[in-house]
Amino acid sequence: MGSIRVETIYAAPIGAVWRALTDPEELASWLMPNDFQPVVGHQFTFRTHPAPGFDGIVHCEVLEVELERRLSYSWVGGGVKTQVSFTLEPHGAGTKLTLLHSGFAGARGVLVQKILSTGWRSIPGPRLSRAMRT
Repeated sequence: MGSIRVETIYAAPIGAVWRALTDPEELASWLMPNDFQPVVGHQFTFRTHPAPGFDGIVHCEVLEVELERRLSYSWVGGGVKTQVSFTLEPHGAGTKLTLLHSGFAGARGVLVQKILSTGWRSIPGPRLSRAMRT
């Protein structure tokens, strides 16, 4: 199975990065509108513009929440079921964020992985940085 891994260093404390990942408004400002809550078992959606083979809705469920350290949720959309995990670590005066989006299987999975890879490599950097409140 394929995966996307992106590591980014932010000149912000872990608390600010964590809020950008877990506060629904901050998350919407850099990723997509959502009804996220950082509670294991919470089912939520991300919503964006539909595209061929994709209705614009990503169905998710929170799988893991380790305060200011790790967050993971399922990601079902575009005909594939995958998992997204964020891991936070101190890095000097800032924070290292590791994103892992895994579970891409089959021909459709390879196609969706290629599409999402471009977004995940560009979105978390500057867009997430702008969303952070320190």
